[in-house]
Amino acid sequence: MIEVVVDEELEGSFSIPDDVQQAVLAACHVAGFEDIEPDMCIRFATDAEVHELNRQWRDKDRVTDVLSFPMQEGPEFDLEQPLGDVALAVPFIQHEAKRLDLLPAAHQLHLIIHATLHLLGYDHIHDDDAEQMQSLERQAMLKIGLHDPYPSDATDMERS
Repeated sequence: MIEVVVDEELEGSFSIPDDVQQAVLAACHVAGFEDIEPDMCIRFATDAEVHELNRQWRDKDRVTDVLSFPMQEGPEFDLEQPLGDVALAVPFIQHEAKRLDLLPAAHQLHLIIHATLHLLGYDHIHDDDAEQMQSLERQAMLKIGLHDPYPSDATDMERS
């Protein structure tokens, strides 16, 4: 089950993308997990909330676009158990989407794919891992009919 939660103070200030479940399932599929419905929570949060989570859990005193909180460690995943939680900083993402000339919903879906891959054990700490993860993100975005999140002329942004 994919639970979607919206912080109370954000209600009515943005639209949740229609394709949240498809984005999660596309990420799972390209990562080799087919025909599953993962148990996870996606929280659309304020910048202040994500800033606090980032400070508390990562010792980084700033807001970021998305945070992932895995509840399992790979390489084997028990898909009957929750994969984890995702927190998206909605105002930050809306500003980031405008700066990148993207639709906010498309950017949110990319970050949901990115975070789902983190829950499935992928990271981008080392260059080889980053290339693999970006390739999977591109495949998942293509699967749901969206833009290439890493066009060759884009600057590399820090991800959570």
